[in-house]
Amino acid sequence: MRNLAKFSLLAFLCAGAFGADLSSVAEKIYTNETGAEKSNLIHWNSGENFPSLGIGHFIWYKKDEKDKFEESFPNLVKFYKIRGVKLPKILRLHSHAPWQSKTALDTLKKSGDADLIELENFLYQTKNLQVEFIYERLQNSLEKMQNLSNKKEYIKSQFYRVASSPNGLYALIDYVNFKGEGVKESERYRGDGWGLMQVLECMSAQKEAMSEFRRCAKSLLERRVANAPTNRDEARWLAGWLKRCDTYR
Repeated sequence: MRNLAKFSLLAFLCAGAFGADLSSVAEKIYTNETGAEKSNLIHWNSGENFPSLGIGHFIWYKKDEKDKFEESFPNLVKFYKIRGVKLPKILRLHSHAPWQSKTALDTLKKSGDADLIELENFLYQTKNLQVEFIYERLQNSLEKMQNLSNKKEYIKSQFYRVASSPNGLYALIDYVNFKGEGVKESERYRGDGWGLMQVLECMSAQKEAMSEFRRCAKSLLERRVANAPTNRDEARWLAGWLKRCDTYR
């Protein structure tokens, strides 16, 4: 019954504050992750050992290769299958990322590879389904965070305080896709996380919800960069991350 109440409340909030505006959230996330460039729907960041696909730049690892960050693209493919969506050739043939390096992927993109073009078009045409997938992840995130946090009721109250604020559901949906729930021990630098759980724990209940959400998100991302291994050079991304948090106004 507790889970039913949780989802009913979130659904109620969505109906009032979000509802039919799902496509606009998809466009915001698409812009945040790709710069609204269709060609960036299949991308491999310099310094990473994996490609990122779709409007959420969902991580897709090569076979037998894992990293500290949660892999999300295979779950999106499962979501497509559940919805009965016909998959492009690459997704029908490969359960793991088929490219061995950034150079290999970029070379194929420059050559105008037909299978890559098909995949890119597919990802562009299914933006709304992708944001539904991210929203489903948000629905499941609260219970995960409460199971791990020492501030179970506090993060629940902050979660719904943000969700019921103007632009709040977009902020929650985007941030959980952007930096995760914050529940994985591997997603820590020097013991400090930067996910949604840490943002909610950081917030002051006495201050306006959205300004607190932005303040805490920025503070945690700045700390992440300060704590990151120097060889990752995460400072190069910080300005863009902070700018993204400003879209939660």
